[in-house]
Amino acid sequence: MPAFRVRLLAPAALVAMLAATTACVPLRTHQGYVVDKELVDAIQPGVDNRDSVLRTLGNPTLAGQFGNSEWYYVSRDSRNLAFNNPRAREQLTLRIRFDQAGNVVGVDRTGTELIASVSPTDKKTPTLGRSRSFFQDLFGNIGTVGAPGTGGGGGPDQ
Repeated sequence: MPAFRVRLLAPAALVAMLAATTACVPLRTHQGYVVDKELVDAIQPGVDNRDSVLRTLGNPTLAGQFGNSEWYYVSRDSRNLAFNNPRAREQLTLRIRFDQAGNVVGVDRTGTELIASVSPTDKKTPTLGRSRSFFQDLFGNIGTVGAPGTGGGGGPDQ
């Protein structure tokens, strides 16, 4: 093989190898609140109120569903490889509880232990009632159509 072809093929092979290996690099993502540990630690029950929490941490990710007595700040770092589903590596859920006057009464922190895994791939919706097979649905009415007392037409009194 001539020397000039070797010089051309070596960089092309190197570029192809680099392109093939970059497809397997894990993707890292961040969702939600950007946590500043010093600011989060500065929130003290009995000292802070809604306004001071809002000035210190900013708007909450979520507010309580029944009233305005709880604020949630959620932060999650995820990672996935190629086409796999992302997995949470770290998560912080900060719950700040307020009393009726708007003063902080509690600051709770939770992590990845409360993450629930929901798998919506069953392709069947559970329903109440009878469970019938395909053939029972197909042939189940044979002999009942028009029979007396079944509500169908063709009975002697119709």
